[in-house]
Formats: sequence, C-alpha cells, structure tokens
Amino acid sequence: MKQLTVIKIGGNVIDNSEKLHQFLVDFTALPGDKILIHGGGKIATELGTSLGIEPKLVDGRRITDIETLRVVTMVYAGLINKNMVAQLQARGCNAIGLSGADGNVIKAVKRPVKEIDFGFVGDLDENSVSVTTLDSLLKSKLIPVLCAITHDGDSQLLNTNADTIASAVAVAMSSVYETRLVYCFEKKGVLRDVEDETSLVTEIKREDFERLQTEGVVSGGMIPKLHNAFEAIRQGVKAVYIGKADELPQIDTQGFGTRLID
Repeated sequence: MKQLTVIKIGGNVIDNSEKLHQFLVDFTALPGDKILIHGGGKIATELGTSLGIEPKLVDGRRITDIETLRVVTMVYAGLINKNMVAQLQARGCNAIGLSGADGNVIKAVKRPVKEIDFGFVGDLDENSVSVTTLDSLLKSKLIPVLCAITHDGDSQLLNTNADTIASAVAVAMSSVYETRLVYCFEKKGVLRDVEDETSLVTEIKREDFERLQTEGVVSGGMIPKLHNAFEAIRQGVKAVYIGKADELPQIDTQGFGTRLID
C-alpha cells in the first residue's frame, strides 16, 4: 500500500498569517500523497460579530443557526479554503479546495435535537467519506484541501467539526492507503505540564490513556481528541500524531510531537 498523510491544521495557526504561511511551505515539501483539512479559527466569529451575529456556544461547541451557517460557509469554504489553495499553488502544490458537497466527498447527517439543538451541524458515519472521489483526485496528482462544511445529500449544507472530518477521512482512506493522521496545532504535543514544552510525552499506547487521564496529563479538550485518535487506530489508521505545526518537517526524521499507537 502507498502511504497517505491526512493533516488537520488548527485554528490558532490559521489565525496567524506568518505561521500559516510557514505551515503551507512545510506541507508542500512533505513527500507523498496527502490531504489537508481545516476549520476556521476566529475569522468566522469576527465576521459574524461585525454583521451583528453573536456566537452561541454550549460547553465550547458552536450552535449553528441559519445566519451562522451562512457565515461559516463563506469563511470556511470560501475565504480560508481558497486562500490556502492559492498559497499552495504559488509553491507548486497542485491543490484543489473542496467542501463536503463538492464531488459528494463528505455526506453528513444533521445532528438530531436532544437536550440541545445544535442547529445545522453535521455528524458523520462510516459511509460519509467518498473514498473513490478522494482516491481519484490523489491519482490525478491533486492535493485535496477539505474545509469543515459538509452536506446532507438533500441540498442542505452543514457545519461539521474539522477534527471529526480528519478522523473520518483517515479511517476511510485506510482501506486503500497506509494512512497516518496528523493533528497540527500550537503546542508540541501532549505535555505533562501545559506550560512546559520540554515535558512532551513522545508516545502514548492505548493502555496508557486511562492512566494519563487519572494523572491529569490528559484533560479537557485533549480527552475527546485522544479518544477519537485511538478509535481511528482501531479502525485501521496506522498511527496518529499530535504536534506543533512548525515542526511538521521533523515527522519523517527526528520525530514529531506525540505519537499514538495501538
């Protein structure tokens, strides 16, 4: 099997033009087949606020009403996606920017209303990602750049968590590629002390996960991220990495961030 690298870039990097520029340089230089996935950082919130649309959050998760959906679609699928693609093209990386609706590449289901109505938010399942479409693009030497907008197959666009998309894409593509999943953000990886980047945990096995939670090393938003990562490995992804965006060039040489393995 050929190797495929699925990379999700975090909002804190997207928000910093210099960091984003350097990341895209490094992404271009990364050898082999690859797919880039992104959300929107603070730009959607700032634009929405300027239009009088205040963000609505429950436990850190965005409520996507129809006005918010319009804004995030403009920002994620338009401004950010096409800016990234243009920068990649300028570096000789033949990228193609896509929402989930393009080529029917990611089909989602609107999240059902339970205690909370999240609005136009999409959830994914094992059949959401079109492996055929992504594989055909890669075989055509095109680099897919996927934003966090999906669709339901019945003309409705949906806002979908970019981490979830990255995991679903990596799992789906592992049927035809030896796939690794890389989460790039502003920290070096999983740290024993979040204020001390020398306290990096370089490798976490599944049996270590619960112990690290008990010790408080893994807490907050990192818990669902690692849970999803190990679930992706269970479903066929070779390895998952979590690390600093500007250290991506080290992934094949000196080691990169925290590596999660079964």
